[in-house]
Formats: sequence, structure tokens, C-alpha cells
Amino acid sequence: MSQRIDTIVTVLDDKKAENIQAFDMRGRDYIVDDVIIATTLNNKHGFALLDYLKPEIKKLGEQILHTDESEDWIVLDLGDMLIHLMSSEHRSKYNIEEFLTEHEKMRENLQN
Repeated sequence: MSQRIDTIVTVLDDKKAENIQAFDMRGRDYIVDDVIIATTLNNKHGFALLDYLKPEIKKLGEQILHTDESEDWIVLDLGDMLIHLMSSEHRSKYNIEEFLTEHEKMRENLQN
């Protein structure tokens, strides 16, 4: 993993985010190169994680281009990376991990 992914994952882990996963999407014809998904403990925890991540991302020389914030799901757009901070209910409902995995399988099937 790259230093910035390691840093982001470390911050999330240190601040008690759960089930943190990083996906390398390079070469998979996806909208970004990397995706990080983490489960929040509650809605206040999600906003706190966002507050902890902002200065760390800035220290890396990165810029958050956009955030989309709700009580159940926060998305940070870094241009070539998306970070999803999700409640356990939304994470189960939308199952982004499966989508990312299936995206690769569908792309491979189209090429064959």
C-alpha cells in the first residue's frame, strides 16, 4: 500500500473505525484508483473521523475535492481516491465491497 493509504487506514484504525478495507482499482477501468471503506460506530463517530482525517490528508499534500455528508454515510473525494465512512446498516445495505469485486469480474467477462 502507498504511504497515503497507510496513513488514512492508520488514522481510521486509531480512531476506532471498524472493518477498514482498501481496494486498489488501478487498471480496472473504475472512476478512481483507490477506495477505502470503513464502518463508523454511530453518526457522531463518522463526523469525528472526518475531522480527524482532514488535517492528516492535508499533511500528505493531498486535497479533499468534495465531501458528501449524511448521518449514515460520508464520502471524501480526493480525485483519484474515494473514502467511504458508513454506518453498519448502510454498509450492509449497499455492500460496496461486493460491487467493487463484481465490477472487476464483469470487466473481465466483457474482455473475453
